[in-house]
Amino acid sequence: MVSMFQDVWNFLRERKKWWLMPIIIGLLILGTLIFVETGSALAPFIYTIF
Repeated sequence: MVSMFQDVWNFLRERKKWWLMPIIIGLLILGTLIFVETGSALAPFIYTIF
């Protein structure tokens, strides 16, 4: 798992693709939010947003 993040970081650094960083961070936040809220009582409200 760590090597995947290290590979992505090396790709961004070597290729100067810094514009991808906000997209990656947004996807990580969205994925974490969905993963955490799937089993809670707030899940129906989170899913209506999307």
